[in-house]
Amino acid sequence: MIESLLVANRGEIARRIIRTAKRLGIRTIAVHADVDADMPFVREADEAVVIGPANPAESYRNVEAILAAAKSTGAQAIHPGYGFLSENAHFARTVEANGLVWVGPGADAITAMGDKINARNLMAAAGVPVAPGSADPAASAEDALATAERIGFPVMVKAAAGGGGMGMAVAEDAAGLAKEYEKVHTFAERMFGDGAVLIERYFPRVRHVEVQILGLADGRVIALSERECSVQRRNQKLAEEAPSPAVSPELRERMKAAAVKAGAAVGYRNAGTVECLLDPTTGEFFFLEMNTRLQVEHPITELIHGIDLVEAQLRIASGEDVEVPGVQTGHALELRINAEDPKRFFPGPGKVTTWVEPSGEGVRVDSGYAEGATVSQHYDSLMAKLIIFGADRDEVIARARAAVRDFAIAGPKNNLPFFAELLENEEFLSGDYDTGIVGRMR
Repeated sequence: MIESLLVANRGEIARRIIRTAKRLGIRTIAVHADVDADMPFVREADEAVVIGPANPAESYRNVEAILAAAKSTGAQAIHPGYGFLSENAHFARTVEANGLVWVGPGADAITAMGDKINARNLMAAAGVPVAPGSADPAASAEDALATAERIGFPVMVKAAAGGGGMGMAVAEDAAGLAKEYEKVHTFAERMFGDGAVLIERYFPRVRHVEVQILGLADGRVIALSERECSVQRRNQKLAEEAPSPAVSPELRERMKAAAVKAGAAVGYRNAGTVECLLDPTTGEFFFLEMNTRLQVEHPITELIHGIDLVEAQLRIASGEDVEVPGVQTGHALELRINAEDPKRFFPGPGKVTTWVEPSGEGVRVDSGYAEGATVSQHYDSLMAKLIIFGADRDEVIARARAAVRDFAIAGPKNNLPFFAELLENEEFLSGDYDTGIVGRMR
């Protein structure tokens, strides 16, 4: 087993990784920007190194500074968490080239799945269902229109190098496509340094369902189960549950088999997620993308399977066996507690003056903040994840209502009132909802 671990991240996920590493007897090293000096993850690590100012490019995305911290502290391995450098193939290669253990998939797998067009073509070749769309980048608005006319409007315009819901737009007709193509192309060049654009069929009513996979040290790829991720604002997730209310046992097995094919196609190792679009009318599902890292919403899979996915990551990276979980049990729900207003979801950073977490049977809080900490404008607005487990969905929702009511936050804005509303929403309660649910609530 790895003996010392540098966590190249911050906030909630850094605390989450440190907690498991400490339980396993692994020495932990936190790296942090100067503005994060008083954050809980810095205090909880065995050692902490400041690596730069608030700007992520000079700190949490600063490869040289992170590697220097690893060298100075004698770290044996690096865990990237999610976001920042977690899906950066160059970083993964550089970590290994410096004689360190990379806790994640190989750089080749990250590269293969990082480009949406390449990933789509790989999946089609492997027999994984893909939505009708372009096999090559649309080099111009005219090329995009030709593809759209072949597969039919409406279409989704995507940045090939995008992820996390960024660089996406819907075009209903030719005029809309010309406009959205230029917007996505320009955004992708600015954000990702790659202006390549993919055109795919857009499904007006669709569910976002993903499958957790593990690429084991012995070369096998296994799929655990699915997570429902359709509660979204601006294509970014707000709440997730497992299992999905829309997935039957037969469909679950088909989705798991496709996810295993996806992982095997790129020789996947460690934890990853195969994201799909599910047509609730026909039961058809299509590959969306693969996240070559640990997902924000991994705790709900942990709860229904009785597994610690961070521990699994560390064991795989150490070349050790992982005990494969048996049959899933119960139901789990995760609510992302963000520093944002609950109506329009605009960021609302600030110093935390009150922070009281709920407790009780089936309640888990993975938080990055505490009273006195400051939510900075420089980083993602996620403050905590409120995770609820129970015997069934009804019990989980009842426990979630109480936990949302008991969670007290003051200082930064927060979206707890939105979740109180969601947990009373008839469409959500029915389980028959799709990615448009938040728009209909607003």
